[in-house]
Amino acid sequence: MTSPPSFEEMWAELRPIGRSTRSGGYVRRPWTSATREMEHWFRAQATARGLRLEEDGFGNVVAWWDAPSSLAGGVLTGSHLDSVPDGGAYDGPLGVVSALAAIDRLRGRGFAPRRPLGVAVFAEEEGSRFGLACLGSRLATGLTTWAQARALTDRDGVRLGDVLAGGGPSLLSGIDAYVELHVEQGRGLMDLDAPVGVASGIWPHGRWRFDVGGVADHAGTTRMADRRDPMLTYAMTALAANKQARLAEGAGRGARATFGRVEVTPNGTNAVPSRVAAWLDARAESAEALDTLVGAITSQASARAERDGTTVAVTAESVSKAVEFDAALRGRLATGRPVLPTQAGHDAGVLQTAGIPSAMLFVRNPTGVSHSPDEHAEMPDCLAGVDALADVLQELVG
Repeated sequence: MTSPPSFEEMWAELRPIGRSTRSGGYVRRPWTSATREMEHWFRAQATARGLRLEEDGFGNVVAWWDAPSSLAGGVLTGSHLDSVPDGGAYDGPLGVVSALAAIDRLRGRGFAPRRPLGVAVFAEEEGSRFGLACLGSRLATGLTTWAQARALTDRDGVRLGDVLAGGGPSLLSGIDAYVELHVEQGRGLMDLDAPVGVASGIWPHGRWRFDVGGVADHAGTTRMADRRDPMLTYAMTALAANKQARLAEGAGRGARATFGRVEVTPNGTNAVPSRVAAWLDARAESAEALDTLVGAITSQASARAERDGTTVAVTAESVSKAVEFDAALRGRLATGRPVLPTQAGHDAGVLQTAGIPSAMLFVRNPTGVSHSPDEHAEMPDCLAGVDALADVLQELVG
């Protein structure tokens, strides 16, 4: 029997899929040709290893290495295959490829599991299409119901319910633990000179939509004093977000605030816009700090709108509470490795919130850059991550 592809070979197979020839970044949008090709690749890799495939109606897939006579519930690893627009190669796929390679490591050691071991691919982790991050894992755990999610629409007006059937078997019933490997999205491990680290928990975070209304008019004939321009209100709101996050950091409270997506109507060069919709991504080290941050930004936006003669409506589209990963599981991973918090959301955080003991391994990112074509990890560090994952999985399922 031919041996399945190595980590390096699998990584080379994935690199071209969904890659932009212009920027070198990736556009792996959920339920489009690029992600379908990635999922087809995953199924082929699972089949090559004799793993049993199972999927639900939410786009999630698990490849199972079944135990001859299971003594307890299953253990899950894996990650996701979708990306943010023009994202990096490692965010998500590194965890999936490493999970498959870890199974190869275990088999190479002559190891046989005494409980089921699954490699999961969760759908729409980034929220880049339907706006709700970790959508697949939220639906799988029941933290978001199908009734709530099916009406979500993408930027083209396509409903999630028209893309997915919903429902199906529960992929997470009987799961006793989840371990996710992920590229670090920061420079913590670089500063600590460590190839692999462990996550302590995830900051609370969320996405808020700011709808700013004004009056459309001619850019040339309308006097400046007569305008009700929502772009001015939005511009000051974006500056306020930056200022409030910096003030929080200066006071010793960790905070992040970013407006990364804007839609302008009618979006004409020679027209005063009638509406600006903008999405705030805000994160902080505590729920109280996050509420204070978003409240201050909203207050400044409202004050500016009153001056501009515009309106502001703020809608929370998704908010995730702080997550502390399972202490016992985290302790198993942390032997001899640094432990550090993360400000990024992950499927592991969703599963931990749903009551499934979860933990995360991070692989060093020398640039510290993520959600960008410059995201990177060196091959020796990736292989060190595979070994670390294989070791903890052997302990959990052995």
